[in-house]
Formats: sequence, structure tokens, C-alpha cells
Amino acid sequence: MERRKVRVGIDVGGTFTDAAVIDNETYEVIGKMKIPTTHHDEDGVAKGIVQILKRILESEGIAPDDVTFIAHGTTQATNALLEGDVARVGIVGMGSGLDGMSARSESNPGDIELAPGKYLKTYHTYLDSKNLRDEDIEAAIDELARQGAEVIVASEAYSVDDPANELRVVEIANRKGMYATGGHEISQLYGLKTRTRTAVVNASLIPKMMETANMTEKSVKNANIQSPLMIMRCDGGVMSIDEVRKRPILTMLSGLAAGVAGVLMYEKVSDGIFFEVGGTSVDISVIKNGKVMIKNAQVGGHRTYLQSLDVRTLGIAGGSMIKVANGKIIDVGPRSAHIAGKEYEAFAPTEQIVNPKVKFVSPREGDPAEYIIFESETGKEFSYTLAGAANILGYIPEGDYARGNKEAAVRAWEALAAHVGLSVEEAARQVMNIAIDKTMKTVNEMIEDYELDRSFVTLVGGGGSGAVLVPAMAERERFRFQIANNAPYVSTIGVALAMVKEQLERTVVNPTEEDIKRIRSDIVERIVQSGASEDTVEVTIEIDSQKNILRAVATGSTELRSKDLGQQALSVEEMAAIAASSVDQPADSMKLASQCGRWSLFVCEETKKSFFGLIKKKTNYVSVLDREGVVRFKKGNVHYAKVAKAEFGNRLQDFLDDNTIYSDANATIPKVFVFYREKMLDLTGMQTKEQLMSILEIETEMLKEEEELIVIAYQ
Repeated sequence: MERRKVRVGIDVGGTFTDAAVIDNETYEVIGKMKIPTTHHDEDGVAKGIVQILKRILESEGIAPDDVTFIAHGTTQATNALLEGDVARVGIVGMGSGLDGMSARSESNPGDIELAPGKYLKTYHTYLDSKNLRDEDIEAAIDELARQGAEVIVASEAYSVDDPANELRVVEIANRKGMYATGGHEISQLYGLKTRTRTAVVNASLIPKMMETANMTEKSVKNANIQSPLMIMRCDGGVMSIDEVRKRPILTMLSGLAAGVAGVLMYEKVSDGIFFEVGGTSVDISVIKNGKVMIKNAQVGGHRTYLQSLDVRTLGIAGGSMIKVANGKIIDVGPRSAHIAGKEYEAFAPTEQIVNPKVKFVSPREGDPAEYIIFESETGKEFSYTLAGAANILGYIPEGDYARGNKEAAVRAWEALAAHVGLSVEEAARQVMNIAIDKTMKTVNEMIEDYELDRSFVTLVGGGGSGAVLVPAMAERERFRFQIANNAPYVSTIGVALAMVKEQLERTVVNPTEEDIKRIRSDIVERIVQSGASEDTVEVTIEIDSQKNILRAVATGSTELRSKDLGQQALSVEEMAAIAASSVDQPADSMKLASQCGRWSLFVCEETKKSFFGLIKKKTNYVSVLDREGVVRFKKGNVHYAKVAKAEFGNRLQDFLDDNTIYSDANATIPKVFVFYREKMLDLTGMQTKEQLMSILEIETEMLKEEEELIVIAYQ
């Protein structure tokens, strides 16, 4: 029998540690497993990773040599920050001259509040970097250590231009046996205050994460797995364990990123809202044009330079308890049956529900005694839950993880319904509507924030309780929906299928071709250090002229992948129907106008008459799909052309000139997207034609002269 190569994903959650094994060629899920997370073991969560890895490989008969990729996602950094379980940080601030006056205060963030009542303790000293001597640095580090600092941060004004002094501090601290990091290692952006704060949060996590990283890496090597261990980042990519040791902050919120990474890889979602619904909370994130939405993360209400997935968490989930006051249902959540230590009514055997009597509890000290549970004549207590309501209303399909015992749930809810003077179904519907109202408030905000077209949005349910909330919400609010394949393991699958990712941001006013080439070269070097195979690396360059930020984002995989997620290409007819739906036009109106690499461009023209039919206004709609039918671009009133690389100097220049608006003051170039081979190039941040052409030349240097590209332009 031929041995097959596999990818292994491990997701360390608050309650369970999950593992999934996936075929490296077909992306079929071969095996999946859950064990309780080993928080209280002397080896911590690393122990559970070791246990589940050993068990799942043995149970599927997989040899260590067959593992081509192994990664894990962890909530450890997030939990450490929430619980204040972090190291004390000493800061060596530096500056000189006039800048030195502001650098002294901006490099001293004081104690940083991580969560109510939980603080990250910092100590600060300041050195004039004009005539900086090693003995001054040594004395500063010794003084910080004497005060109680366990980790050192070096933070100098303008260190992103010249990090030499920060590197000296780090080297001397390392010689003294202390962990240390420089602000320039965490971010290349100007803004000493935010850069220092981000570096301090990062440093506070280093000792704990080093411990886990070393132990986990050792266990993977002991299992004779040759593939290097990768760790999930907060933006949905993975990085090598060596990079985690330097920048553990990047793993913060990575547990939230894994689920949407899995959905993007496994489901054909163009514009969607993803709900990872657990027992206690739901994490909500946005997919637009087949990509996740990213923003700067906050810690304790303070902005950092950490780019992470925009995930919003609500206390609504499968185990959410129901609040009743004055004989009326008043709320759902935020407490869950798990927190109250009660079993769900929906999973009780029918014979255990005998003559139920309602009772009220406070799940946590200080909670109002308004959470309703019931006691059966058998002496057992159960909680009423949102999962119970969904099962009663028939939303949970056969075979789903959240499918319970409807007969038991109905019998249990008779007591609740009687207490509030409703039928069982009316009570369940009221509970479901409250949950939907609370969730839709956030959904509507996200649709507005990211300017999503409501008619084209798909709600995607993941996690063990995806079907508890999403189908009912989609029905009431008239959205399309789907429950993700292997929904309870979607995060773990996301970890197993993730790509290596790196991002670099620099403060540059009007970037030159040289600036662009330099940041591109630096990001490629960094992502290869993070474990990506250089041949697989793709780089996107973005210019934010309002904030003077030059940004490079690189993705790559740990080995050359010949298959594209094993997906079958769709027919032209199927793609045309999706394209029409994306721009809200009749299904038969979309025509295939151009194809190139993995891309198909569809177009339709709409004519509207006004002023008694005398004036006709034409609008064209364009939709670009990849071969799997995911819409990656859609817009009205755009121009497009198919151009060979050899025609950059004439035909492409003419196309750009035709779509440029000229005024007395300046020339406003169009916003441009380019599609070729497997790549979609977003050039909408470019300010001049020279910038645009420069990036296009760099990105397409590997193309043959006769190779064609689809170019889209709009104002």
C-alpha cells in the first residue's frame, strides 16, 4: 500500500486541544481528535500537544516521515495577557538632541493595563545615545534588573532608520543572560510611543512562550518528525518556532485566526461573515473578495502596531443560558451552561427529564439570580440553553455536532414555557430572536465598516455550535448561509492548511522605486527565515499615502504545492451565475469577456432610461472569479484590457492615460487591479503612474514577454 504524505494541525483551546490530519495531496480530512487542554500539568499546554500528536498518528497508522507539515495554534499569549501572567519589563529608552526630550517620555509607557485589575509592570531608564558607551548600557540594564525587570526592551527614537544602538542593548542584555528585544524588530513604523508599547507587550510574553516553544519543539523532534514545527499567527498565517521566540506577540489572537483560515481554504466564500460558535462565545469575522479583513490590534484599550484579524467576540453561543425576570424572558447569555457547571437540556436522555421544576441561579458571584435552570424529579439539574431552542425549532440538521434530543428538550421547556406564559415553540422563538438581535447589531456594524453588499453576503457557521445560531439568523434576516465542512474542527483544519505569512511596514513619504525594491527584498528574506520555501513566495506591495506607510505582505508555503486545494474548476455557466449574483444582475446577463491564468472576467451592461425614456444611461458591471468560483473583484463602471507583458511600454501606458483624470493641479491616476497566472495584484494605493509601473515591473519580472495579464481600471 502506498504511503501518503499528511499535514497535521493542532489547535490549543481553553477547554479542548484538537488535532486534525489532512492528506497533503487531496486535502481530505483523514483523522480528527479532541482531548482536554492540559492547563494544570507541570509542562502546561505543551503536554497536551505531545499527547494528542502521539495518539492521532498512532490511531491513523501514520509514520513520522510521512508528516510534511505540522503547525499549532494557541491561545496562550492571549490568555497570558488577559490573566496578567506576564514578565516584568525593563525599558532602555534612548535619544539625543531635541528628539531626546520627547523620546524620554514616549519610550516610557508606564504600567500597561491588560484587563481590569491586571497590569504589565514596566521599569524605565533613559540614555543619551549621542556618546553611548557599553558601560552605560550595562549599568542601565543592571539597575532595571535590580528593580525587578525580567526582560529588556531597547527603544530609541528613529531606530527603524538605524537600529545599531538597540542591537547593542539587546546583545549586552543577552550576554547577561536576559531575554531582550528592540522596538525595530517588532515594527518598522515611526511613532516611538506605539512602537515601544508593542515591543513591551511582546517582551512580556517571551519567557513563557520560550518555555512552551522549546518543550513543544523538543517533543516533535522526539517523535522523529522531520518537518519543522510552525505556529499560527494572528493574521491567519504561520511562522517558524524561531520567529515565535523573537515575536511571540504575533501569536496573540491566533486561535481566532485559525477558524477563518480554515473556511477560506475549504469553503468557496467570496463575501461572507464567519461565525465560529462555541459553547460560551461566538467569534465573528469578515471575508471580502475572498480575503480576511485585518486591523491594528488593541491591548488594554491601547493601539499597537500588531496587525491581526478583525474578530469581534460576543457572549452568545450554544451553551448560552436564558435570563428570566418578572415572568418574562429578558436576555440570552453572556453566561453559559459551562460556567454554571450544568449540563445542556438538549443532550439529556429523555428518561432523565421527569416533572421538571424551574429554579434560578447566579452562575458567578455577583451575577443576578435570573439565569433559569430546572431540576428533574431524578434529582439532576440541567440548564436551558440556546442549543435547546435551536433543536426545538428544527434548525440543527441530522448528524450535526449540535444535534440533540428534541424530545427531551421539548419536555424540559414545558416548565419554562409555563413559567413565562407561552407555548414551548413561542418561548424557543423568543430566545432565538433575542440571540439574533444581539448578534445582528455586530453583523450590521461589520457590513457597514467593510462596505459589503448585503444581497451577496453569505453567513458561514463554524465551531461546534455553528448550526445553533447561523441558520435561524440567515432565515430571519434573509441571508444565504452554509455550515462549514467539519465545522467543529474548522480551526484545526485552518492550522493544518495555513500558509507562512509575513508583513513589513515602513514610514516612507512618496516611496521611490528603490524604496519599493528594498522592502520587497527584505520581506522575502524575512518570510524565508519564517519557514517558507522561496519558490512559493508571493509579495503584495501597498502604499498608504494618507499615513505615509509603505507595506509589504508576503505569503508562501513550507513546500512546493502542486495542487490547489484539490478543488474542481467550475464550468463557465456556473461561474457566470455566481458573477451575476455578485453584482445583483440577471443570471443570463453575464458574459465571459476574458480569461488569464486562474482568472475569468465576466461583464454585463445595464441600460437605464430616465426623463421619459429620452436619456439612456449605460453602466457596465465586472466580476472577476478564480477557478474555484470565488469572486475576488466586483464593481460597476470599470474599464478593462488584456495586455501582454511586451505591451507595457505602449498599450498599457495608453490604457492608463485614457483612464487618468487631468486637471490644472495634477493628474489623478485610476485605481488598478492586475490579474495574471495565480496572482491578483492590488495597485489601488499608487499615487503616480511611475509608482504603479515600477511595482508592476518588479512583480512581473518572471513573466515571458508574450504572457498576458488582465488589467482593470476605475476612478
